[in-house]
Amino acid sequence: MPTPAYPPMNYLQAFGGKAETIALLTWALLALSIAVVAIIALLTAAGVAMRRAAFSAEETGREPVVRRSGGLSWITVGVALSTLALFGSMAWNAYTMAAINKPPREPALTLEVIGHQWWWQFRYKSDEPAQVFDTANEAHIPTGVPVRLEVHTEDVIHSFWIPALGDKLDLIPGQTNVSWFEADRPGAYRGQCAEYCGRQHAHMAVTVIAEPPEAFEAWRKAQVQPAQKAQGELATGEASFLARCGVCHSVRGTLAGGKLGPDLTHLMSRGALAANTLQNTTATLTGWIADPQRVKPGARMPTLDLQAPELTNIRRYLQTLK
Repeated sequence: MPTPAYPPMNYLQAFGGKAETIALLTWALLALSIAVVAIIALLTAAGVAMRRAAFSAEETGREPVVRRSGGLSWITVGVALSTLALFGSMAWNAYTMAAINKPPREPALTLEVIGHQWWWQFRYKSDEPAQVFDTANEAHIPTGVPVRLEVHTEDVIHSFWIPALGDKLDLIPGQTNVSWFEADRPGAYRGQCAEYCGRQHAHMAVTVIAEPPEAFEAWRKAQVQPAQKAQGELATGEASFLARCGVCHSVRGTLAGGKLGPDLTHLMSRGALAANTLQNTTATLTGWIADPQRVKPGARMPTLDLQAPELTNIRRYLQTLK
């Protein structure tokens, strides 16, 4: 089955004020590490070459025991430089942590991130209950606006990480951690659960799509709307969906109110399925409904052994959820 056409994760290139601060420190530590390795390699090679020259100069073939001076100075200089580099790195790291602790201005959007085995739930919070909605595995945010993140988990420890936009956020059972991120230009930014959380940890990806504020508001208004009432032949698919899937999934505007799986109200507005494991196409959607355990063994979505007509009806109904 085809995989989603999202860009790979990138932690060496930043696309926001917070990420740029972190990326600068990352590049500095990378350069320092390379310099340390290069210096040690050169000194080791020089030491070996000098020893070989001294040994070959001895006619007896034995190296005399000689107490050479100057060795202690090498140790002193090495310890001093190492200490300076370590303390400098520590100070820069502390400065970076302080710099990214708070956004430059008050966030205009609060996004609740909830980790599940093995998918991400996003809840767009609002003071108006009618404006609150959920989506899964694919979040949209406006560019140039700090977004407040409230992260927690429904099961085990997870770690929310969009490297191009910010740092890692641990999701600890019974605890809500608060942070923020910001994207300074439109694009799709790939992320991943960065804490081993079970069998399908590798298939717990996430995508954040940053778009201009006008486009984001249009997307948000569409997401708030409930699903359209199924008509004609699609009503059969809706009835099958309610009977087979409505216990675990919710579709606003219908009787499906399950909380164990993702909200599917606007399923077809997402580019991928199963936490970005599959591209959202007719073929992959059909395969995912028919046998999710073949795609993600151990996933909480069971295989329902649907007959072909019922499977087709459910898939056709889901494809109307745009």
